[in-house]
Amino acid sequence: MGLLKVGVPKSWDDSKKDLEYIRKAGVRQFISTYNRVKDLKGDELLWGDEVEYGIFHIDPETKKVRLSLRAKEVMDELNRKEAVHSQISEGCNWVPEYGAWMVEATPSRPYTGFSTDLLRVERNMRLRRKRILTVLNENEIAPTVSVFPLLGCLGDDGSVPPTAVGGPITESEYIGDGIINPHPRFGTLTANIRQRRGSKVNIKIPLFRDTDTQEFKELDMPKSGVDGYNNSGDMLRAAVHVDAMAFGMGCCCLQITFQAKDVDESRFIFDQLAVMAPIMMALTASTPILKGRLLDTDARWGIISESVDGRTLSERGRADPNAPHDYYNANGQRQIYKSRYDSISTYIYQGSMTGGQDAKDLSNRVLNIYNDIPLAIDESCYQDLREAGIDPALAQHVAHLFIRDPLVIFNGAVDEVDDETQTEHFESIQSTNWQTVRWKPPPPRDSPNAPHIGWRTEFRSMEIQLTDFENAAFSVFTVLLQRTILTFDLNLYIPISKVDANMQRAHSRNSAAKGKFFFRRHLAPLEEGDDGYGVKYVSMFSQGVKGAYNETSENFEAEDADGVSNYRKSAPTARGSAEENAFEEMTMEEIMCGKDDHYPGLIPLVRAYLDHISADSTSMARLHTYLDFVEKRSTGELITTATWVRNFVRNHPDYKQDSHVTEKIAHDLLVASKEIGEGKLHAPELLGDVQIQEISTDGAYSTKLDSRRVTNQRIVELLQRYTKRQSPFDTEFSSELAPDSNNAEPSPAEVGIEF
Repeated sequence: MGLLKVGVPKSWDDSKKDLEYIRKAGVRQFISTYNRVKDLKGDELLWGDEVEYGIFHIDPETKKVRLSLRAKEVMDELNRKEAVHSQISEGCNWVPEYGAWMVEATPSRPYTGFSTDLLRVERNMRLRRKRILTVLNENEIAPTVSVFPLLGCLGDDGSVPPTAVGGPITESEYIGDGIINPHPRFGTLTANIRQRRGSKVNIKIPLFRDTDTQEFKELDMPKSGVDGYNNSGDMLRAAVHVDAMAFGMGCCCLQITFQAKDVDESRFIFDQLAVMAPIMMALTASTPILKGRLLDTDARWGIISESVDGRTLSERGRADPNAPHDYYNANGQRQIYKSRYDSISTYIYQGSMTGGQDAKDLSNRVLNIYNDIPLAIDESCYQDLREAGIDPALAQHVAHLFIRDPLVIFNGAVDEVDDETQTEHFESIQSTNWQTVRWKPPPPRDSPNAPHIGWRTEFRSMEIQLTDFENAAFSVFTVLLQRTILTFDLNLYIPISKVDANMQRAHSRNSAAKGKFFFRRHLAPLEEGDDGYGVKYVSMFSQGVKGAYNETSENFEAEDADGVSNYRKSAPTARGSAEENAFEEMTMEEIMCGKDDHYPGLIPLVRAYLDHISADSTSMARLHTYLDFVEKRSTGELITTATWVRNFVRNHPDYKQDSHVTEKIAHDLLVASKEIGEGKLHAPELLGDVQIQEISTDGAYSTKLDSRRVTNQRIVELLQRYTKRQSPFDTEFSSELAPDSNNAEPSPAEVGIEF
């Protein structure tokens, strides 16, 4: 969760005088970094995933389940063991997360761009699950679930050890400051968001209406509708209310980061994955519970979005009696349309991977057609970026990030930071803009021997799944889709207003099976024509991939200086006025599997890509198993985790059809989630016929071929298992055979060993 700097953070009041300096220095640092690394080319695909775990304490007798606040202890022990086994090629990296019960894990070395490495993903996820099991105490579990179902409804007794509700950091009515990770960044973020906003966060998520939900009997109101987050008004009177950052940042998720070939590719993939963000969130939805109540939504994103919303009243478009706010960006009075944890607000690809008129046309479409929502930017920042030679699309993106104030400033790290060689102030803003996709420039190298890190794109919208198979399947699908888009020169652009609409729809209950989403009708590159919306579409499947381009073979086959095929020689160049017809509403099944003759579907495209690269048979078999799973999830044959959780609660014998998740239900839900994740309980409604191999601590770490001397006694004990001759200690006369059986060890010779 961002840069975990060691140091003493300033209070919000002490930070105010430094806000402007940090913002301006952050822009200078970005410009310096961009100029230093903008010409990097030819980087290979490297990528990795992040999986987050919650640690819970269960009481098998009382059937109570609580947060176990041992994450730091668990993480320290896991990293100690990793250091001992660092020479082993496959390992794990463990880092803190927001909650004192949460741990984040990644592979110790990135996956590469080879098909065989796609099989590493599930193996490494299983290894992480094995290893975390080795350090848990008795009666502790660590399932991969999105949220602790009872967070905020147990008072002081919500954790082990207990923590008092409230405190100066959160001032919460429901949770205590003690459940926040002790690293100073996390508490400072929490307090400063509250203080900048001028009040506690006020999160209201629609409550699920069951046959005996009391709130709906008391209120004469309809069921909550499709728009599951950022709603307001009477519809939210029957809502689950929470008031602290922990309710959002305490959610676990699955994230993926890709290294791109160069800056252009990283920007293009940023845009394409932004379109996919709500689609993948709906497919992976796993959060139908908050504070012991069933929700009428299925995803975590809106909860987190509101939990870190530090905008002032003016910035939220409301009357603000305290405005202006000295030191804040634009005095805290510029209207900002989204929380700093939200979907992207602007595409960033400039079209520079193409040449001539194509590049100009794509740039115009990105800036003037697809970027169709109001966008707040820091005008001074934008001007500085443009004067430094940054193109309009990227300058707009960075200037949008920098409408925010920094939230955590450390003592001794303000003007002491070198803007030419460090990026701390840029990252202070960048790392607290939590968008569905994050674009990440290469960081400075600490030393000449430090590993090279290129341009990266981070995909952040997916929800955590119960099993490593599911998490691996969605991770692998995402990376294969990314490669398919680049190889087949696909274009997923739709207006950002429709991406935002999809984000709202993705929160809806069972949206993967029942919802519809805006999606592009034609994915292949388009050329000027007259098909009814200003473009001509040439099917790549009727003429082959090259047949989809109206370009010479010389242009198509051109290679960059590094010998890599220039994968994007053409670009969407439609100039017609009916661009709204380039997308339509589709079901999840249609998006993934195809619709009519004009749209082939993402999964067939990925399967075609696998045929194109001719992966080995072992890899292909497993990869198609993953794709089969994603396809079945999209068709509704397999249910989402959120639907499984909701069904589990509603079918539990203790459930009273009142939307309440009791302690017994929560206990049984988390235990079942653990059993499914560890392969001890099969859930065919989630997995179909896929069987999860049982996970235990056996084989969590490699065994060292130890050569340290052992005692004679130990030799005897070991050898007895494999020899027919009895040890003197196995007979009733052993005392006669050993003069002093209390002190003397038998010699190896006594059991038939000669040296």
